[in-house]
Amino acid sequence: MKFKRHLQLEHGVGQLETIPLITIIFQLLLFFVLTSSFIFQPGLQIKLPRAVTSEVLNERNLVITISPENIFYLDGKAVTLDELKNRIGKIKTPDTSVLIKADKKVLLGKVAQIWDLCREIGLEKVNVATNQE
Repeated sequence: MKFKRHLQLEHGVGQLETIPLITIIFQLLLFFVLTSSFIFQPGLQIKLPRAVTSEVLNERNLVITISPENIFYLDGKAVTLDELKNRIGKIKTPDTSVLIKADKKVLLGKVAQIWDLCREIGLEKVNVATNQE
């Protein structure tokens, strides 16, 4: 049996088709652009007040957030003032520190109310979050 040996490559077989390659790369690029724009960043949008003398805290804090609508959040979950008092009372240890993050539109009375609540429970380390100028 005799086989034919083709020493010459057929026209077009030795070349790389670029149009399908460009199409696939474009579709991958489009996929990543669209999926990255739909990633949702959870959290509250608050604008902290500015302070020149603010310091960076490195310790683990119990975070109480007050939104511009005067809603209280404990570690990202909405709570009432009574629920806040009960939960902090259960979590409290001698070295627990509290960080109050209040929007700059929140009245000072709301911040003082949370501060007094923490002092009433027996927490001594209470801080207010600010941005440096």
